Amino acid sequence: MTTVEGYSLICAQGHRFDLSKKGTLFLIKHGVKSDYDQKELWQARRHVVQHGLFDGVLEQIIHRMPQRNLTYIDVGCGEGTPLARIREQRHQFNDQAIGFDISKDAINLATQQTANSFFCIADLAALPFADRQIDVIIDILSPSSYREFDRVLAQNGILFKVITNAEYLIEFRHRLYQPEDPKYSYHNDDVLNRVLEQYPQTEVVPVKYQFDLTPALATDLLKMTPLQWGTQADPANVFKTPLEHVTVDMSLLIVRKNL
Repeated sequence: MTTVEGYSLICAQGHRFDLSKKGTLFLIKHGVKSDYDQKELWQARRHVVQHGLFDGVLEQIIHRMPQRNLTYIDVGCGEGTPLARIREQRHQFNDQAIGFDISKDAINLATQQTANSFFCIADLAALPFADRQIDVIIDILSPSSYREFDRVLAQNGILFKVITNAEYLIEFRHRLYQPEDPKYSYHNDDVLNRVLEQYPQTEVVPVKYQFDLTPALATDLLKMTPLQWGTQADPANVFKTPLEHVTVDMSLLIVRKNL
């Protein structure tokens, strides 16, 4: 039985989980440093994602989710817009939608979402969920803990993992780096091969489309992407010639448990 004591939840095993002053639930028992604890980054990401950056891949996920009540988690949910979009599109179902991230700034923003979803701070290496209780795991451009995924995923559950392909935001990449720089080009072989090694039955669905930009969206997209990290390029130079669109090039990896 779970009890409430002050600003803490205490489970039957005596583990204590604290609520912040903003009402955020910490389901994590150790400090974690995140490169993504930057409010400006998450606000920029919210602006871009709400304008449709991930809509193409979210449509593919929603289309493939079972048509029944589900419990699903969004791993590394960030500021919560993708999970909120999925929950809104599945409004006819009594879903349990849970998003978590290790970034406090991200979760503080996520809890402002109006969709009927739950957001918390948690660590994917120690998921705060019971065994075989999750119908769907959604992992969009986040790290993975396959041992934990296997533990919490229910019989006949589904993992949707999204990874970037070679031409993802290639317009930014080619403005930030010179051809001789290793970051001028990209391939996802290492990430894809790790998934295929773990789950040989993985279905790979290519998803590619153009995302239209305004000057404000272009600025915020550059803020939110790690592409600019470590570069000496002046962001102002990136937009000397306006960018009207960027390429969204991803693969949706689908793993069905115990087929």
